[in-house]
Amino acid sequence: MNRFDKVINRKNTNSVKWDFSKNIFGVDEVLPMWVADMDFQAPDEIIDVLHSRVDHGIFGYTMSGTSMEKAIQEWVKNRHSWDIDPKIITYSPGIVTAISLAIEAFTSEQDKVVVQSPVYYPFFEITKKHNREVLYNHLHLDNNFRYDINFADLEEKLSDPQTKLFILCNPHNPSGRVWSKEELTKIGNLCVKHNVLILSDDIHSDLLLFNSKYTPIASINEQIANQTITFIAPSKTFNLAGLQASVALITNDSLKKKYNEVKQKFGLMMINTLGQEAMEAAYTYGEKWLNELLEYLEGNVITIEEHIKTHLPNIKVMRPESTYLIWLDARALGKTDDELKDLLLKKGKLALEPGSKFGENGAGFLRMNIACSRTTIMDGLDRLVTAFKEY
Repeated sequence: MNRFDKVINRKNTNSVKWDFSKNIFGVDEVLPMWVADMDFQAPDEIIDVLHSRVDHGIFGYTMSGTSMEKAIQEWVKNRHSWDIDPKIITYSPGIVTAISLAIEAFTSEQDKVVVQSPVYYPFFEITKKHNREVLYNHLHLDNNFRYDINFADLEEKLSDPQTKLFILCNPHNPSGRVWSKEELTKIGNLCVKHNVLILSDDIHSDLLLFNSKYTPIASINEQIANQTITFIAPSKTFNLAGLQASVALITNDSLKKKYNEVKQKFGLMMINTLGQEAMEAAYTYGEKWLNELLEYLEGNVITIEEHIKTHLPNIKVMRPESTYLIWLDARALGKTDDELKDLLLKKGKLALEPGSKFGENGAGFLRMNIACSRTTIMDGLDRLVTAFKEY
């Protein structure tokens, strides 16, 4: 039996995904395929390291040492051909926290921040909470049903003197698009030209599907690297989000100094002890498990494509190049997002993320988390058909 076929009961573990449907959706007994965490156990090697640390029984103050830095350095080099200096590494409980700290560090109230919608919604929600203005560089669909960047619009927004930050999602959430080196070079050159700092959320960069090629934007050249803060984490890759440990890679010494000063201002001195142990173990021992995961996820994608094409031909599936998320185009059903949600919850007993949550040009789309057993995938697809088969 494939380890990823195992169905594990996650209820009564205070799981946001499995225990709070009533609070979040107002209904009980729905199948949750919305929030981006996996239903798979972490690799045995990580679990063993955590057991060993727990068995030690003392959980005092800790600091990350050279072994952690070496694990991160070697992972990034071996997995993504990016040879980093360990001195560029700093830490944060999570990438959303890290982005918030960067907004605080490098902008002032009324400054402008560019995001590319539809996109992971904390990008614009957190920006607004800091009283910064969000400028939307709307992505558009090409003839191959893939998202493209409107570079003329992007440059117009980056050239605004009040624009200080550009938040990049690479690979892109919710669509799974992996931006090409050529696209990233154009983005980077524009940001250098207009002196706009790049915050690059690369949390899904390990989850590459169907031979996709990921390029860290900061790896392209020194100029772009000095204008970029890159965020990575083992949390999505190895299902460790609850352990709260992520990494910021900052090549520019002055940017790193200022970023760390803001971290200290808010008392963020270190990361969770168990999160630290899990991160080092993941980057040291996790490659074999990850390769097996990616093969399983590709099988899930193909299963979903075939089932929806057969049973729901009015819904289009955007094949992800990365992530364990699938972006479904349900616009042909002629329903509002509220109507789609109502049909899913009441008829299908299925919880998905509504597309409009990711920006106004996400309306009519749905995001489905496919990081679960094939059995759960089939259950979810049956529920999707039940919800929409009449349309």
